[in-house]
Order: sequence, then C-alpha cells, then structure tokens
Amino acid sequence: MKKIFFLSLVLFLSIASQAQKFAYIDTEYILSKVPEYQDAQKQLDALSEQWQKQVEKRYEAIEKMYKDLQAEEILLTESMKNKRQEEIIKKEQEARDFQKKKFGVDGELFKKRKELIKPIQEKIYKAVQETANVGKYSVIFDKASAATMVYSNPKYDKSDDVLKRMGIKPDSNSK
Repeated sequence: MKKIFFLSLVLFLSIASQAQKFAYIDTEYILSKVPEYQDAQKQLDALSEQWQKQVEKRYEAIEKMYKDLQAEEILLTESMKNKRQEEIIKKEQEARDFQKKKFGVDGELFKKRKELIKPIQEKIYKAVQETANVGKYSVIFDKASAATMVYSNPKYDKSDDVLKRMGIKPDSNSK
C-alpha cells in the first residue's frame, strides 16, 4: 500500500512539475506604443501615396489617349489607328509594370516595409523571449494574430512587460 501511495505521489509530482505556463501579448497594442513603428508607418504611407498618385497619372494619360483615339478615329487611316492602339497598349503595360514594381509581392513598398519593420519585429521578439524566460512561460500567444482567443484573463497579458523590456513606458490606463 505504501508503495502504491509513494508511486502515485511521485507520478503526481512529476506531472505537476511539467505543468506548462501560458501567457499572451497583443502585438497591435505593443506596436501602437513603439515610436519607431509609428515613424516607419508614416514613411510607408507617404511612399505608398506618392507612388499611387504616379500610377493614377499614368492611367489618366492612357484614358486621355483612348478618348482622343475615339474622337479622331473616323479621320485616321487604318495604319494610324493601329499605331495609336499599339501606343495605348504599350502605355497600359508600362503602367501595370510600374504598379507591380512599386506595389507587387517583391515590389519596392514590400522591400521598404521589410527594411523598416524587421528591426522593430526583432526587438519585440527579443523582449518576448526575455519575458518568457523570466516568467518561465512555455508558450506566449499573440492576441492580435489569426489564432482565435475566445477568452483571455488580463493577468496573463504580458504586453506591458514586453514594452518595458524594449525601454518603452506603457500607459497605465491605455488598455
């Protein structure tokens, strides 16, 4: 009987010692408090707006070329009409290429975002890692990501700890 009790106690203690601790952070909240992120976002927004205006100008010019062709179509010879249509098609392709170069998957905006945001993400990751090590957390979830959290107890929210480790003072009443 004592052996069974002792064996049960050892089994219980080994399971209890392996209990995992969980916490979560809110990266949207953290990023809203990081001044470098706000500056980077403003730069990206300005670049995006500038390039979008350039794209729009190109398409406006194409639209004008098309309207001019329609207005003068009856006066043009077949070869002149074909030449103008080819010019319009060429301009449309150039506009699409420009748009892809600026906004595409590997476009300049994507590269600039990576350049500006990656150091901030690394800083956050390092602070999360330190928080996990100090608090002995097995897993830290991100409340802002696609993983669904139906309920989260605020006492396990470590977002402010991450901000402190990054050298940013969180607002006491911001959450």
